Amino acid sequence: MLYSTLPAHEKRAAFRTALRSGKLLRMPGAFNPLSARLIEEKGFEGVYVSGAVIAADLGLPDIGLTTLSEVAGRGAQIARMTDLPTLIDADTGFGEPMNVARTVQALEDAGVAGLHIEDQVNPKRCGHLDGKAVVDADTAVQRIRAAVDARRDPNLLIMARTDVRGVDGLAAATDRAKQLVDAGADAVFPEAMADLHEFEAMRAAIDVPILANMTEFGKSELFSVDQLESVGVDLVIFPVSLLRIAMGAAERGLDTLAADGSLRAEVPAMQTRARLYELLDYAAYSTFDTSIFDFEIPTAR
Repeated sequence: MLYSTLPAHEKRAAFRTALRSGKLLRMPGAFNPLSARLIEEKGFEGVYVSGAVIAADLGLPDIGLTTLSEVAGRGAQIARMTDLPTLIDADTGFGEPMNVARTVQALEDAGVAGLHIEDQVNPKRCGHLDGKAVVDADTAVQRIRAAVDARRDPNLLIMARTDVRGVDGLAAATDRAKQLVDAGADAVFPEAMADLHEFEAMRAAIDVPILANMTEFGKSELFSVDQLESVGVDLVIFPVSLLRIAMGAAERGLDTLAADGSLRAEVPAMQTRARLYELLDYAAYSTFDTSIFDFEIPTAR
């Protein structure tokens, strides 16, 4: 009922332990708090919060238009809904190194288990679009050092994302990853890797966990969990997948409503009221309410 009873520091410690297990952690992207609860119920190991999804939910493109307050607010809503660790996209940290430090503390207060800071020029753009620009190595390192120095819980995972692969090639990306690890990054997110061999090269270059982004319609092939695990990937995210599925269903439903004047044909594909109530744990709320208001109303004034 209500929210997770696990405090954030316990989720962070559990996340660190899971990353040392040798098992690849699957982290589908939650587009709202209820979907995070569903991700947990279906047996996944973590929840991801995508900056692109937060932007899209606000009707905005993923080009750095969202604010720290918007991201931290959505992160808190999702993280508190699940016992699973939540990893959140912090874009470029929303500014210079001092802004990065504030971002880390705001997201730590939001209850997430980890966050990633990228090395794109601020404001950033979607990692799978052409025309990206990255900052120089010194600036990228300053961002990660600021993030590491700012955290108060040592178990908060600071992940460095690098977009260098799409700008200067694989060798430059592995070199940048090494620099970011030396700066204190606990894990690395190499964006827009082309194939499994590139993940293997990244795995050989650094000794911290690495993340694979399996986003549809992007520059990376959609490898299976087994394929990624075989080349040493530690985490995999599916950042926009659930939003795309939900919006696709919504669009089809609206087309049916416009054409037929009724959604009767769509009902078999809908989540039932009973299933929604089960996911929301309506029964527990009912029991709680009864225990609080278990009294008789007197008939006499």
